Amino acid sequence: IMDFLAEQGLPSGARVMDVGCGWGLAGIFCAHRFAARVTSVDADPEVFPYLELHARLNGVQLETRTSTFEQIGGQDLQGHDVVLGADICFWDEMTEPLLDLTRRGLDAGVQQILIADPGRPPFTALSDRCVAEFGAEVKSWEAETPVRVRAELLIVGALPAAAS
Repeated sequence: IMDFLAEQGLPSGARVMDVGCGWGLAGIFCAHRFAARVTSVDADPEVFPYLELHARLNGVQLETRTSTFEQIGGQDLQGHDVVLGADICFWDEMTEPLLDLTRRGLDAGVQQILIADPGRPPFTALSDRCVAEFGAEVKSWEAETPVRVRAELLIVGALPAAAS
Protein backbone atom coordinates (compact mmCIF):
# COMPACT_ATOMS: atom_id res chain seq x y z
CA ILE A 1 0.00 0.00 0.00
CA MET A 2 2.79 2.44 0.83
CA ASP A 3 4.44 1.95 -2.57
CA PHE A 4 1.10 2.39 -4.36
CA LEU A 5 0.32 5.53 -2.35
CA ALA A 6 3.78 6.93 -3.07
CA GLU A 7 2.97 6.66 -6.78
CA GLN A 8 -0.71 7.68 -6.63
CA GLY A 9 -0.27 10.39 -4.02
CA LEU A 10 -2.71 11.75 -1.48
CA PRO A 11 -3.90 15.31 -1.01
CA SER A 12 -1.97 17.02 1.77
CA GLY A 13 -3.99 16.77 4.95
CA ALA A 14 -6.20 13.97 3.63
CA ARG A 15 -8.25 12.15 6.27
CA VAL A 16 -7.21 8.48 6.30
CA MET A 17 -8.63 5.58 8.29
CA ASP A 18 -6.24 2.61 8.56
CA VAL A 19 -8.41 -0.39 9.48
CA GLY A 20 -6.88 -3.50 11.00
CA CYS A 21 -3.84 -1.28 11.44
CA GLY A 22 -1.65 -3.54 13.56
CA TRP A 23 1.51 -1.59 14.30
CA GLY A 24 0.22 1.21 12.06
CA LEU A 25 2.93 1.46 9.44
CA ALA A 26 0.65 2.35 6.50
CA GLY A 27 -1.05 5.12 8.47
CA ILE A 28 2.28 6.41 9.78
CA PHE A 29 3.51 6.55 6.18
CA CYS A 30 0.46 8.61 5.18
CA ALA A 31 0.91 11.01 8.09
CA HIS A 32 4.64 11.42 7.44
CA ARG A 33 4.63 11.61 3.64
CA PHE A 34 1.35 13.47 3.01
CA ALA A 35 0.62 15.21 6.33
CA ALA A 36 -2.52 13.05 6.42
CA ARG A 37 -4.77 13.07 9.47
CA VAL A 38 -4.88 9.38 10.33
CA THR A 39 -7.23 7.33 12.48
CA SER A 40 -5.68 3.93 13.16
CA VAL A 41 -8.25 1.26 14.02
CA ASP A 42 -7.63 -2.24 15.34
CA ALA A 43 -9.67 -4.77 17.32
CA ASP A 44 -6.64 -5.49 19.53
CA PRO A 45 -5.71 -2.61 21.84
CA GLU A 46 -2.38 -4.32 22.57
CA VAL A 47 -1.03 -3.09 19.20
CA PHE A 48 -1.29 0.59 20.09
CA PRO A 49 1.84 0.91 22.26
CA TYR A 50 3.88 -0.34 19.28
CA LEU A 51 2.01 1.97 16.91
CA GLU A 52 2.59 4.94 19.21
CA LEU A 53 6.31 4.14 19.46
CA HIS A 54 6.64 3.97 15.67
CA ALA A 55 4.63 7.18 15.28
CA ARG A 56 6.85 8.98 17.78
CA LEU A 57 10.01 7.73 16.00
CA ASN A 58 8.59 9.12 12.74
CA GLY A 59 7.53 12.43 14.26
CA VAL A 60 3.80 12.02 13.61
CA GLN A 61 0.66 11.79 15.68
CA LEU A 62 -2.24 9.47 14.97
CA GLU A 63 -5.62 8.99 16.54
CA THR A 64 -6.24 5.41 17.68
CA ARG A 65 -9.45 3.50 18.15
CA THR A 66 -10.23 -0.02 19.30
CA SER A 67 -12.92 -1.44 17.02
CA THR A 68 -13.80 -4.41 14.85
CA PHE A 69 -14.75 -3.96 11.20
CA GLU A 70 -18.40 -4.48 12.14
CA GLN A 71 -18.27 -1.75 14.80
CA ILE A 72 -17.06 0.97 12.40
CA GLY A 73 -20.22 2.84 11.52
CA GLY A 74 -21.13 5.32 8.84
CA GLN A 75 -20.67 8.24 11.23
CA ASP A 76 -17.14 7.02 12.01
CA LEU A 77 -16.33 6.99 8.31
CA GLN A 78 -17.79 10.41 7.47
CA GLY A 79 -15.14 12.99 6.69
CA HIS A 80 -12.53 10.41 5.72
CA ASP A 81 -11.11 10.58 2.20
CA VAL A 82 -9.41 7.18 2.19
CA VAL A 83 -9.86 3.91 4.05
CA LEU A 84 -6.98 1.50 3.78
CA GLY A 85 -6.15 -1.92 5.09
CA ALA A 86 -3.15 -4.17 4.56
CA ASP A 87 -3.29 -7.91 5.07
CA ILE A 88 -6.75 -7.83 6.67
CA CYS A 89 -8.75 -10.39 4.66
CA PHE A 90 -7.13 -13.70 5.57
CA TRP A 91 -10.13 -15.70 6.87
CA ASP A 92 -13.33 -16.50 5.00
CA GLU A 93 -15.26 -14.91 7.89
CA MET A 94 -13.69 -11.51 7.07
CA THR A 95 -15.10 -11.22 3.56
CA GLU A 96 -18.64 -10.20 4.51
CA PRO A 97 -17.66 -7.70 7.24
CA LEU A 98 -15.19 -6.03 4.86
CA LEU A 99 -17.78 -5.90 2.08
CA ASP A 100 -20.23 -4.28 4.52
CA LEU A 101 -17.53 -1.84 5.68
CA THR A 102 -16.88 -0.91 2.05
CA ARG A 103 -20.60 -0.22 1.52
CA ARG A 104 -20.74 1.94 4.67
CA GLY A 105 -17.62 3.81 3.59
CA LEU A 106 -18.95 4.63 0.15
CA ASP A 107 -22.32 5.63 1.61
CA ALA A 108 -20.47 7.94 4.05
CA GLY A 109 -18.59 9.66 1.22
CA VAL A 110 -15.20 7.93 1.43
CA GLN A 111 -13.55 8.57 -1.93
CA GLN A 112 -11.22 5.59 -2.08
CA ILE A 113 -10.88 2.27 -0.28
CA LEU A 114 -7.60 0.37 -0.68
CA ILE A 115 -7.04 -3.16 0.56
CA ALA A 116 -3.79 -5.04 -0.06
CA ASP A 117 -3.26 -8.77 0.27
CA PRO A 118 -0.90 -11.46 -1.02
CA GLY A 119 -3.87 -12.87 -2.95
CA ARG A 120 -5.46 -15.40 -0.60
CA PRO A 121 -8.89 -16.91 -1.43
CA PRO A 122 -10.91 -14.74 1.03
CA PHE A 123 -9.38 -11.60 -0.50
CA THR A 124 -10.17 -12.89 -4.01
CA ALA A 125 -13.78 -13.48 -2.95
CA LEU A 126 -13.97 -9.93 -1.53
CA SER A 127 -12.39 -8.49 -4.67
CA ASP A 128 -14.77 -10.33 -6.99
CA ARG A 129 -17.76 -9.00 -5.08
CA CYS A 130 -16.39 -5.44 -5.00
CA VAL A 131 -15.73 -5.53 -8.75
CA ALA A 132 -19.30 -6.71 -9.37
CA GLU A 133 -21.01 -4.38 -6.90
CA PHE A 134 -18.89 -1.21 -7.02
CA GLY A 135 -16.90 -1.43 -10.26
CA ALA A 136 -13.72 -1.82 -8.21
CA GLU A 137 -10.33 -2.50 -9.75
CA VAL A 138 -7.85 -5.19 -8.76
CA LYS A 139 -4.18 -4.60 -9.56
CA SER A 140 -1.16 -6.80 -9.13
CA TRP A 141 1.51 -4.63 -7.56
CA GLU A 142 5.23 -5.17 -7.16
CA ALA A 143 7.59 -3.04 -5.12
CA GLU A 144 11.35 -3.36 -5.51
CA THR A 145 12.57 -1.50 -2.43
CA PRO A 146 13.40 -1.93 0.35
CA VAL A 147 12.78 -5.57 -0.61
CA ARG A 148 10.93 -7.08 -3.53
CA VAL A 149 7.30 -7.79 -2.63
CA ARG A 150 4.18 -8.61 -4.61
CA ALA A 151 0.61 -7.92 -3.57
CA GLU A 152 -2.86 -7.67 -4.96
CA LEU A 153 -4.55 -4.29 -4.49
CA LEU A 154 -8.30 -3.88 -4.32
CA ILE A 155 -9.10 -0.30 -5.29
CA VAL A 156 -12.66 0.90 -4.76
CA GLY A 157 -13.31 4.46 -5.93
CA ALA A 158 -10.73 7.09 -6.79
CA LEU A 159 -9.36 10.32 -5.49
CA PRO A 160 -10.08 13.35 -7.69
CA ALA A 161 -7.43 13.71 -10.39
CA ALA A 162 -6.48 17.21 -9.21
CA ALA A 163 -5.74 15.84 -5.74
CA SER A 164 -3.26 13.17 -6.85
